[in-house]
Amino acid sequence: MTIGVLKEPSEETRVSLLPEAVTALTKKGITVFVESGAGEKAFYNDDEYVKAGAVIKSRGEVVQSSDILLAIHPFPEAANLKTTILIGVYQPLFNVPVMQQWAKQGVITFSLDMLPRTTRAQSMDVLSSQANIAGYKAVLQAANLYGRYFPMFMTAAGSIAPAKILILGAGVAGLQAIATARRLGAVVEVFDTRPAVKEEVMSLGAKFIEVEGAADASKAGGYAVEQSTDYQQRQQQRIAESIAKADIVITTAQIPGKKAPILISEEMLQSMRKGSVIIDIAAATGGNTPVTKNNQTVLYKGVHIVGDSNLAASMPSDASKLYGKNVLNFLQLIIDKEGKLNLNWNDDLVKGCCITNNGEVVHERVK
Repeated sequence: MTIGVLKEPSEETRVSLLPEAVTALTKKGITVFVESGAGEKAFYNDDEYVKAGAVIKSRGEVVQSSDILLAIHPFPEAANLKTTILIGVYQPLFNVPVMQQWAKQGVITFSLDMLPRTTRAQSMDVLSSQANIAGYKAVLQAANLYGRYFPMFMTAAGSIAPAKILILGAGVAGLQAIATARRLGAVVEVFDTRPAVKEEVMSLGAKFIEVEGAADASKAGGYAVEQSTDYQQRQQQRIAESIAKADIVITTAQIPGKKAPILISEEMLQSMRKGSVIIDIAAATGGNTPVTKNNQTVLYKGVHIVGDSNLAASMPSDASKLYGKNVLNFLQLIIDKEGKLNLNWNDDLVKGCCITNNGEVVHERVK
């Protein structure tokens, strides 16, 4: 059994496995090929991978010689693969043509962002491990851009009021953003369509904005769901009231396979005071504002709007460590104790994140 680790595209700093994860695999008798330079942006050089038991190879050698290829993002060489297993975060609901192409080639694709979000899957939940970092970094990025203090200060020269932060979405990223903002001394309000998160929000010291009549999101795997027109109107009114008072807004709302919902209208943006900051984590799927641009900072009438869905990559070492641990835990489901491939299609997690197999797209939602 050979597992290959590929170097990610230039804009990505993370790597699928750090040397410590490689050690865990080589102890099982698994051969690990690592593309030269794969871990450099996460602060690990080739020598450290060699010490962990890996073999450094060129990209072409890794691609052609591996039974399982680990790559966080889709990569061009996949177009020429034959019957290899790919594991990564491929956003198959947005990359349907890519999945169809891989299926035609006979590639078996596991996309870890499609894992069923059950208790058993928590140890391999890449979305949660990376969202945790994103929520933390979103607040720090906002603090850097915001031209005022976060905490309240009382000094001989006068008093400084604390910053007011509005967080839209109390998933993993949102909850971590609350905790980080509170540690920095900000006053935090939180909106979420799921009433069930109210207790968590309040336990972190934030105020929960309630809008009655939300559609049931209990079966959406921790994501938002589409709401009725009546609910959306009331939601917009409540958000508008809070956003007019907010100094910082962090938006995290996404719906799997669909464009991110617009939660902040242009009218709301115009009500914010100059110098305010919006960090839009949903930028990759369109963003929660009408002017968000992914991987860009837009200045809209004095308000900075940062579109960044890859904040986890700004902490490459820890992000790679957590991601690698998720991958290791998933590999335990498809590799037996002797280090041999064992694809158990009766396992709901293995089946649940398999996108292509036997020459076709097998995941129902991607179909």
